[in-house]
Amino acid sequence: MTQPATLAQKILARAAGKSRVEPGEIVTVQVDLAMAHDSSGPRRWRARLEALGVGLWDPSRVVIVSDHYVPAVDAESAAILKTTRDFARDFGVEHFYDMRGICHVILPEHGHLRPGLFVAGGDSHTTNAGAFGCYAAGFGATDMTAIAATGETWTMVPETIRVEVSGALGEAVSAKDIMLLLCRELGMGNHFKAIEYGGEAVRAMDMEARTVLANMAAELGGETGLVEPDATTLAHIRAHGGKAEEADIARWRSDDGAPYERVFALDASTLAPQVAAPHSPSNSADIAAHEGVRIDQAYIGACVGAKLSDLHMAASILKGQKVAKGVRLLVAPASAKVTEAAAKDGTLATLSEAGAVMLPSGCGACAGLGAGLLAEGEVCLSSTNRNFKGRMGHKDAEVWLGSPFTVAAGAIAGKITDPRAVLAERRRAA
Repeated sequence: MTQPATLAQKILARAAGKSRVEPGEIVTVQVDLAMAHDSSGPRRWRARLEALGVGLWDPSRVVIVSDHYVPAVDAESAAILKTTRDFARDFGVEHFYDMRGICHVILPEHGHLRPGLFVAGGDSHTTNAGAFGCYAAGFGATDMTAIAATGETWTMVPETIRVEVSGALGEAVSAKDIMLLLCRELGMGNHFKAIEYGGEAVRAMDMEARTVLANMAAELGGETGLVEPDATTLAHIRAHGGKAEEADIARWRSDDGAPYERVFALDASTLAPQVAAPHSPSNSADIAAHEGVRIDQAYIGACVGAKLSDLHMAASILKGQKVAKGVRLLVAPASAKVTEAAAKDGTLATLSEAGAVMLPSGCGACAGLGAGLLAEGEVCLSSTNRNFKGRMGHKDAEVWLGSPFTVAAGAIAGKITDPRAVLAERRRAA
């Protein structure tokens, strides 16, 4: 009889052309989709590919996104964007998204993902794609150049940590709060592990919430993050022009008795909003531990914190409220499609009426680029995934992490505040 295998093992076995692979084994795999952005891709690849005298192995399987240096704010960023555009034209890249949003949001928005793929990306948060039952991992620029030229790479088969989330999330609690708790409880040193998420709370999530789990596997130190596909997965893929089969649900999931390195169980119904103090996502605690910390800026942005559902979370707190005096609330929607949808359903109006300043779609301040950077001594409460020292500006600024619910509550209070209390007060006043 065939031994049980994890989802990560199954995808890597298919990509390696083998019937089975084992944790610790080093395999050569065929890449199904290669992704890079303006910082990690063409400006690193072009000279190397030209020196080798080769082009892209398959331009139809390469996705390039300009999202880091957009829109150009100086001559250097303008030159990087020109290099990116010229590369896409000269190398026949069929899927080039120029200033349309953050790469990790663009991939599912445009139907590029489906269960069972091996996805290689020039960014650590490529793990985001694992929410769709892919094996998605980040690679450095040199490895990505080789992938772009050959369509293959090597990897070690990881052990898998299973995160089993039972129960149901409470009011003003989100997938971001789950991840901040996991950064504390599992730590950030789970190097070259696959983090697989499941349980009734995960099955109840929409795809945008699941991407938060997969995305922040990177903060746990993981090589990839995965969620088993189900009907919700297939519906999202099909609605965005992608292809997925019913058979994917049964095929791309871990077997009963799969050899997990460990299983971590969490009851979502007991989870309070979480906040991570500077300068690490692992410095998280229940919000009660940090209530009252004064802030200068509230930032709703990034691949993990500015999707349409994230803007809806913020709007649910900000509706009928005003940003506190002396606090700036900056909102950078994750993509042009998110901006369009939020404009149509009234979300942008709610945010603007509360005093939010809208920024272009892109990585922006999360990557230390563009608008929203912090000066010395300033404090920001942010929906981004990382708060490392100096990441959003001056090395002596502070970045605190929370969900969009929590960031919005902080914006109107001028300090870290439990979003549940904001909603309760609104109900009392109604």
